[in-house]
Amino acid sequence: MALPGLSLPGLGTPQTTQTPLSATHQANVERSLRKEDLGPQTEWRFEAGFSQAYNVRLLNGHAELFGVELATNRSYNLSGCKGAIFTWQGCQLEISGDAESEYSAQETEYATEWLNVHGMLESARDASPNDGPKVLIVGPDHAGKSSLVRSVAAWAVKVGRTPTIMNLDPREGILAPPASLTAATVGSQLDVENSYGISSVSGPTLTSVTTPLIYHFPYVSPSDKADVFKAITTRMALSVTNKLEEDASARQAGLIVDTPGALNDPKSNYDLINHIVSEFSINLILTIGSERLFNDMSRRFSTGRSSEEAIPVLRITKPGGAVERDTVYMKQLRTQQIRQYFFGTAKESLSPHSHSVTFGELNVYRAKSEADTGAVTAKSTFGAQPDDEDDLPYANPLQRSSFTYEKTAPSAAMTGSLLAIKFCSGNSDEATVRDSAVMGFLYVAEVDEPRKKVRFLAPHPQRWGDRALVWGSWPEAVADLVT
Repeated sequence: MALPGLSLPGLGTPQTTQTPLSATHQANVERSLRKEDLGPQTEWRFEAGFSQAYNVRLLNGHAELFGVELATNRSYNLSGCKGAIFTWQGCQLEISGDAESEYSAQETEYATEWLNVHGMLESARDASPNDGPKVLIVGPDHAGKSSLVRSVAAWAVKVGRTPTIMNLDPREGILAPPASLTAATVGSQLDVENSYGISSVSGPTLTSVTTPLIYHFPYVSPSDKADVFKAITTRMALSVTNKLEEDASARQAGLIVDTPGALNDPKSNYDLINHIVSEFSINLILTIGSERLFNDMSRRFSTGRSSEEAIPVLRITKPGGAVERDTVYMKQLRTQQIRQYFFGTAKESLSPHSHSVTFGELNVYRAKSEADTGAVTAKSTFGAQPDDEDDLPYANPLQRSSFTYEKTAPSAAMTGSLLAIKFCSGNSDEATVRDSAVMGFLYVAEVDEPRKKVRFLAPHPQRWGDRALVWGSWPEAVADLVT
């Protein structure tokens, strides 16, 4: 949410992330206050819409949301959240607002199993302080993978660990907008309302700052551009491994990798899962929500291998509260994540900045889809040539001829889109542009083609200099970020 009175020259007043409640609406919310008493090892499941006010306060007892403890007598705004507040000993909650669905659940056996996973990881950390667990979590969509990651990460932080979390799902971001593949070492307790928090790029925050390593993958699914996904995850593996080598506590705490459901494709012979396991030296695979997947992973990585080569594969119980997030909800979630990246939240406001830049100052590359690249040959003037193989250790020979990243002139079609600012120079070759990490993101507020100028919304007042800017078709344009 923007600071009160914030004005961006040339952009008008930014849209806030929440609409203030009218006095009548606020009175209705207060009248809807209700108390819920939860018994030991039960949970309060809810699905709140983004436009609905939904607040929860812990009155007494102990409770947690995805492993993060709720503070007593503090109201939490959980609008737009589909979650479950679990209690081990019992508690009393005060609920206000409306939800699409809410109920008290007693079938929570999964929670004990998840806590046992945390205990198993702690034992592995103590047994091998120089090489902590590297865990890959796989399963179909809507099975609870991200909830499991957040829970074991929160419990690890609670006992003093600093685990490294990786998100390989480009449909939603962690500490970054969608189309991001993120790695972050978590050293402070997660936030109830905002999970891993927000990236502090243009203002102070109430919680500790987490600096993520971000790579750009502007496609809906890894399978849309498998060669690009492989190249980027290889580069990420190198960066993450170097980071862990330099930080003993992070190395001992280990790595937890969250993946999209699209990876679980037996038709591709689980090619992308094999790649991740190899590049990140995964030593434990957790499957959730699919018995077939568990058996396939067991045959591939465990059964018939020697004790030195076998990778343990465990089947984890899917929580009863895991629900499908439909297309409308996911689009609203992406829009909210983009807004929060620039404006922050109601609790932690950020102050974005306006930049007006001429076409000649920009080096924009378009990340093209498979349909766009199908007709391009290896004779393209942009990108690596066969003679450059020794200089490009992470380049796939097939990728060099696919011509995915094409330099393009700014146009009105960019309006409402996000551009990734790469660390590499604006005149870099295709493989370098693809593999370079992200410095930050820009929102294209306006493109004035007659005057050859572009107005950007940026999280930082300083210019980005001679950097490559990558424009992809994912996520979709957000037309009303600013007025």
